[in-house]
Amino acid sequence: MEKKYTNYAIRMASCLLTVCMAGAGAGAQSYQTPAQKLMISPEDSLNRSAPKNRTVISGYGSAFYQRDVNAQQSTMTLERAVLFVGHQFNERIAFFSELEVENAKVASGEDGSGEVSMEQAYLRFNLNPRQYLVAGLFVPRIGILNENHLPPNFNGVERPIVETVVIPATWRELGIGFYGSSDRLPLNYSVAVVNGLNSAGFEHGSGIREGRAEGSNAMANNLALTASVQYLAGDFKFQASGYFGGTVGLSKGGADSLHVGLESGAFGTPLYLGEGDMQYAHAGWSAKALFAYIAYPGADKIYSDYGSNIASGMWGGYAELAYDWLHRRQMTQQLVSFVRMEALDLNSGLSDLQKQDDQYDGTLKQTQLIAGIGYLPIPNVVIKADVRLLHTGPQNAALVINLPPNARPYRQNDQFLNLGIGYSF
Repeated sequence: MEKKYTNYAIRMASCLLTVCMAGAGAGAQSYQTPAQKLMISPEDSLNRSAPKNRTVISGYGSAFYQRDVNAQQSTMTLERAVLFVGHQFNERIAFFSELEVENAKVASGEDGSGEVSMEQAYLRFNLNPRQYLVAGLFVPRIGILNENHLPPNFNGVERPIVETVVIPATWRELGIGFYGSSDRLPLNYSVAVVNGLNSAGFEHGSGIREGRAEGSNAMANNLALTASVQYLAGDFKFQASGYFGGTVGLSKGGADSLHVGLESGAFGTPLYLGEGDMQYAHAGWSAKALFAYIAYPGADKIYSDYGSNIASGMWGGYAELAYDWLHRRQMTQQLVSFVRMEALDLNSGLSDLQKQDDQYDGTLKQTQLIAGIGYLPIPNVVIKADVRLLHTGPQNAALVINLPPNARPYRQNDQFLNLGIGYSF
């Protein structure tokens, strides 16, 4: 079965790469993604210091159908609908906000029924044409997707897995950030101070996602620093970004009272995240590559105090290649085929205690091959279809409550068919 799956994945990847390479062309241009070349939203106009006393309304959303082959289960959902409201007070000060509804509705007591949340709510202060400050709930510049998460801006029905579980997608926190660009080099930079993560919320299998406060009663005894550097070179855009922050927001007394005393304070029980990525766009071609690593030296203490089987080391990376078949016609329409390979391991590093308790979960070591197409009849609307092939490591019986024959035998390979739509305005 595994050999058959591997051969199938290789054939599909080869076909997609051959299809993409058949359309290669020439012609120089400065780096811009296809969507950025064509799309100017009301939100963009605020970033360009629109006239004062102007209020703009914008938004985006997506819906999809997914078929899980192993589970023989199909689902459909309005994944998200987001309303953006912004206001330009004057030439120097603007307000940005995004209100998100997930899965169409929120019903009390129904797990997974949906969520209403503020995705962003911050003030922007322009210091000069090249530098500005933001203050409030905002998305720091970490990875590719965080600042470019509109559905027409990324390939595939689902967001990249690595930028969902290793780097949490739309990772927003409360704080203050400084952004700027060099007047002599094609260089952008940022640095921000935000509230830290809450290690009590870390869950096995989801990395650090559930430790985020997202602006809701965030513990502010602990803080985090983030920073990024971007360099543009012709058709390429390179970035390195990082995160360093405390994960224990308890008071010193509260932290000391736990079974294994945790280090509290601004950067107590710290977590480190490093990320590097590259983007390329030229004559219909686009490509992306990203790698991220999380180091969490205090994972053993969190495991002892909270029972969270969070790893001391987690990593993920992906590479993507895409081609727009309509670029030569100079049309606003796009027809993009793409292939993306992702690999990640949320259990790559375990503490001695976790190893002693046999806590390694092979299902969290994964490779995923995604191949599909996207059609944009206009720059702000996309229709997508793709196939995702998943391969994981073996299941650890010590971590399973319900084993066969009461439960189905675990399959290390699975296939998903995805169909979706997305929009932004």
